[in-house]
Amino acid sequence: MGQFEIVADIMAAILREKTEVQRLAIADRMWQSARVILRGAIKTEHPDWSADQVNHEIARRISGGVVDHVSQPR
Repeated sequence: MGQFEIVADIMAAILREKTEVQRLAIADRMWQSARVILRGAIKTEHPDWSADQVNHEIARRISGGVVDHVSQPR
């Protein structure tokens, strides 16, 4: 099974001071950043892949393989 990450006390204190909307905005920015980083890495690994293939691989990696049952785009 996966490994749990522990939030540093200082970070937890900062996050507790944020509103729900602010925390959601932070999570959204982190999600978008992860997609940008993954897109660059995947395009470097597979420069010949189409945008659909790259998007599928991003979804596969972010989902922990849950989307593997969906057919890979060609």
